[in-house]
Amino acid sequence: MKPVLALVGRPNVGKSTLFNRLTKSRDAIVADFAGLTRDRHYGNARFDKHEFIVIDTGGFEPTADHGIYKEMARQTQQAVAEADVVVFVVDARGGISAQDHDIANYLRRLGKPTILVANKAEGMKEGAQLVEFYELGLGEVLPISASHGQGMRDMMAKALAPLHLAEPDDEGAQVDDGIIKLAVAGRPNVGKSTLINTWLGEERLVAFDMPGTTRDAISVPFERNGQMFELIDTAGLRRKGKVFEAIEKFSVVKTLQAIESANVVLLLLDATQGVTDQDAHIAGYILESGRAVVVAVNKWDAVDAYQRELLMRSIETRLPFLKFAAMHFISAKKRQGLGPLWGAIAQAHKAAMCKMPTPLLTRLLLEAVQFQSPQRGGMYRPKLRYAHQGGMNPPIIVIHGNSLEHVTEAYKRFLEGRFRKAFNLEGTPLRIEMKTSSNPYADKGD
Repeated sequence: MKPVLALVGRPNVGKSTLFNRLTKSRDAIVADFAGLTRDRHYGNARFDKHEFIVIDTGGFEPTADHGIYKEMARQTQQAVAEADVVVFVVDARGGISAQDHDIANYLRRLGKPTILVANKAEGMKEGAQLVEFYELGLGEVLPISASHGQGMRDMMAKALAPLHLAEPDDEGAQVDDGIIKLAVAGRPNVGKSTLINTWLGEERLVAFDMPGTTRDAISVPFERNGQMFELIDTAGLRRKGKVFEAIEKFSVVKTLQAIESANVVLLLLDATQGVTDQDAHIAGYILESGRAVVVAVNKWDAVDAYQRELLMRSIETRLPFLKFAAMHFISAKKRQGLGPLWGAIAQAHKAAMCKMPTPLLTRLLLEAVQFQSPQRGGMYRPKLRYAHQGGMNPPIIVIHGNSLEHVTEAYKRFLEGRFRKAFNLEGTPLRIEMKTSSNPYADKGD
């Protein structure tokens, strides 16, 4: 499971700037709970070979007891609870404040690993202007500049140090042990609990408890028609006696970690509510993670023909990047349409773990080029020579040749379509990487 870092601090100290710096994007997954006035933002980040989740929070006032400030404090407290390490951000130029002391006291009482960073420290002499922050009692103060990128490496090295992370195994994701790891993802109240309970009570389906793999995720192995599955819970599945209960307790972090651990993700939508921003955010994270995906529209029996038409248009408009995924319309409560889901899940897993021989890939590539050549880029026309498989789950195709930096995104989509059709890659993202051969005459003069 990916570790989680929470960015905490009073308003206007640069937390969002730091968030964007770490995630290298302005995109974020937002927890859009009804009634909350300031949401937590979630993003994916990477330091060296380690990937982690970053949570951006609003201005934190631990002692707030009314109005917007109380709601913002609750959001930040939830983010801190979800985090493995807290990054407490202060303003190096604005100096220390009473609110900084309140936050420091709160974090010290929790006892969670915390690092203190002084942002906006560009151009400042180290030491003298940061001395006052030591009175917060959180140890060393790290000067950084989120807007300029200064001090990022030192900050991340210290933040990840308490986690004692092992070197990632690049080959681990490619091992196919025959067990399909399945995560059910979606917003609260879309019917995840009902669907899981229905599955666990279905005939020819054997389920039993397995200890949680991390502090948040719980895995439930089960078998259906001879195929072993491992359900990675995102809906708060718990065991009470001999009865499984699914509790709709939504944790964004748990959902993101479950997606990362899965081979296949079942994205559950609510037919009565259409496609929301959060649906699109979760779908985008699934795609970014490279996971195979099946889309299931729940509560299909509760909408009329007009609502169904509107929903289909909404899906086409807001989730166009999931065209490769199979879509099923179900009613978890009435157990309608659930059978075909298993076939789609198995197909998505098969596609994600597909082995593509180099001779066949190269032949398909050359046939595609013969059918439609790539556009010329300036003086050069890209020459695509051969292709091989660079990984699985998701499948990666590496294409070698000359001047490949001029290959357009449209042509990549054309190639993707040809490869998908040839290998029946329904249900999985497909990544195409271009590697240009070096020019042996590049360093020689005229």
